[in-house]
Amino acid sequence: MRILFLLFAFWIAACGGSEPGADEAVDGTAVQPPTATAGSAPSSTPTPEPATDAPRVVFLGTSLTAGYGLADPLAEAWPARVADLAAADGTPIRVVNGGVSGDTSAGGLRRIVPLLSPAPAAVVLELGANDGLRGLPIDELRSNLDATIDSIRIHAPDAPVVVTRMEPPRNLGAAYVDAFSGVFDSLATRDGVSVTPFLLDGVAAVPELNQRDGIHPVAEGHRRMAATVWPVLRDRLGAGGGGAP
Repeated sequence: MRILFLLFAFWIAACGGSEPGADEAVDGTAVQPPTATAGSAPSSTPTPEPATDAPRVVFLGTSLTAGYGLADPLAEAWPARVADLAAADGTPIRVVNGGVSGDTSAGGLRRIVPLLSPAPAAVVLELGANDGLRGLPIDELRSNLDATIDSIRIHAPDAPVVVTRMEPPRNLGAAYVDAFSGVFDSLATRDGVSVTPFLLDGVAAVPELNQRDGIHPVAEGHRRMAATVWPVLRDRLGAGGGGAP
């Protein structure tokens, strides 16, 4: 049952909802929706940045990062919850939410450079789920994620990178699943890169942590996702990494 749930969870949560085409093209390129209303995916435009001197942290990802289906994605999606944890720890951050529904690793690569000006203190990458859902070649996933990190190195050389581990549907076969996981293992060996545990660990397949459709995390689910990411990001920010605020 958990495997089946994860399959459907990634299919819809990562792609942004049960109505494909509302905010994405077939190749994962975002299409700007007219407005962001309760229960809809946020705009493809990064969220406005608050006026603060706190370090700027960019979150690049899919609808999981965008907070699809939440009443107030700007306040309830896991990047915002990471900011809450950071403030509670006495190390406030300024979140740039670059989540777009339906994004693949190729889409993230296309979008990363504009988000790196000014240079952030850190970058968090939540990419790969849609690659797995579509059964895209593992070599493409590896190449796109490596190129995204290379772009960060060029435009924000001092910024540490945190990658959230994702998992593909198990029905793609053991060889694909193992190779997919191996991509994230290899990223963890790169200088300045840390990989978190599975982002939806403890959230997927838990009914009370997901919305009425049983698929998209509710606000409490996003809090738990933030709790998975924040310790890793905190360690990277505290290790002397970080670009201009």
